[in-house]
Amino acid sequence: MPVDVSSLPVEFLFSVHALVGKPVVIPGGPAGTRVVVAITGGTFEGPKAKGTVEMGGDWLTMRPAVSAHLDVRILLTTGDGASIHMAYEGIMAPGEEGPRIIAAPLFQTGDERYAWLNDVQAISIGKPGTGCVDYEVYRVI
Repeated sequence: MPVDVSSLPVEFLFSVHALVGKPVVIPGGPAGTRVVVAITGGTFEGPKAKGTVEMGGDWLTMRPAVSAHLDVRILLTTGDGASIHMAYEGIMAPGEEGPRIIAAPLFQTGDERYAWLNDVQAISIGKPGTGCVDYEVYRVI
């Protein structure tokens, strides 16, 4: 039975502001043009977790049309010292207000205070900026 997307049950988790390095472009590969981008820092903040983006990377594959497939892994460190691995794949495509990214984050942590994240399927909506990328991350309930 289809879900009315206007009533998709979600809970806001946090906003992410990630700083990115200069892209490395690898054209002509067997899967298409690769763009590798280092994530060099940043912050995240929400009602249940906040802290810093320590590091990570994005391995984009440019598609023949105008979209790109993202493959991202980042390390989050909460203000109280927990380490959380956040990984997601998604699509970046043109939107009404510029490029828009829709992705599906998953989390891993061994810290009991944030172990609830291990069972979360999230969705995120984001947009690239100059030297950064910003996301709003939601838990699907």
